[in-house]
Amino acid sequence: MSNLEKHPPLRLYPETLPHLRHTAIYSRVPIAIRVQDLAVDQQLAQNATMLGETSLRRRWTEDETILALYLYFQLPYGKLHSGNPEIRELAEVLDRPSNSIKMKLCNFASLDPKITDSGRKGLAGASRQDRDIYAEFGHKWSALVARAEALWALRVTSSQNKANAPVPEMKANEFLFEPYQGASTTQAWVNQRVGQNFFRRAVLANYEDRCCITGIAEPRLLVASHIKPWGKDAENRHNPANGLLLSATLDGAFDRGLITVAKNRRVLVSRYLRESSSQPTRDYFGQFEGVTLRPALRFDPEPQFLDWHNENCFIDALAR
Repeated sequence: MSNLEKHPPLRLYPETLPHLRHTAIYSRVPIAIRVQDLAVDQQLAQNATMLGETSLRRRWTEDETILALYLYFQLPYGKLHSGNPEIRELAEVLDRPSNSIKMKLCNFASLDPKITDSGRKGLAGASRQDRDIYAEFGHKWSALVARAEALWALRVTSSQNKANAPVPEMKANEFLFEPYQGASTTQAWVNQRVGQNFFRRAVLANYEDRCCITGIAEPRLLVASHIKPWGKDAENRHNPANGLLLSATLDGAFDRGLITVAKNRRVLVSRYLRESSSQPTRDYFGQFEGVTLRPALRFDPEPQFLDWHNENCFIDALAR
């Protein structure tokens, strides 16, 4: 009997191959076909795993969403990537992949008018909860920042401490705010501390770490300056639209009403500086008269805050 008679040609159908794997017949299947069969099987297994992970994906809680948004406002757009150490840190605390945190932050970017108006779209997967919390932040900055910082301290900072990781110390002169005008000195200090780091980082991110007048890009020389002082408006202490990122010298001049910014975002320099007896003073400050502020990434200065500064701080207006 010939080999052909003993082993007639196999009729192979893709759907029957898996059933033949543990039989003697499978050994007669050409190697190339067996390799292709196993590759298809591995791809099916991978797809099933992905479907299983999708079905088990956790919904974002309100607290987790607030923590993500809190971080979003403190990061420039260019740092919204999964390799960012702060994104990785939050991912570890929330027990989520870094890419999941990155995608959530990019979802927020799609809700940010300044971002979308610039031609950048973010991601289109924002949930109703994302939209609601994003909108609420815009109306209740101080309340939500306080809540976010409490959550951050409870979950992120406590996680750092458990891992014996060093917690950054806040330098006494790093944040320059108006003295708090409240009933109790002790409570004033507590109130003033809440949100200081958030406000500074949000304003730094808003102007991409550059002075909004000079363009100086050394964060150690920059101050997140309140337009309407800390002690004058409790509801907008943490609102980035109530902040300008200024070099230390210009912050001092703005804080003392020697310069201001009009509603059209042009700088006004007081006569006191323009007519100073010091030539270097006249030259330095004179160059900024009429200069337009650098574009903000997320929040343009609120016109009503600029009006308040024009009318209540600018010495030329007070001298009229």
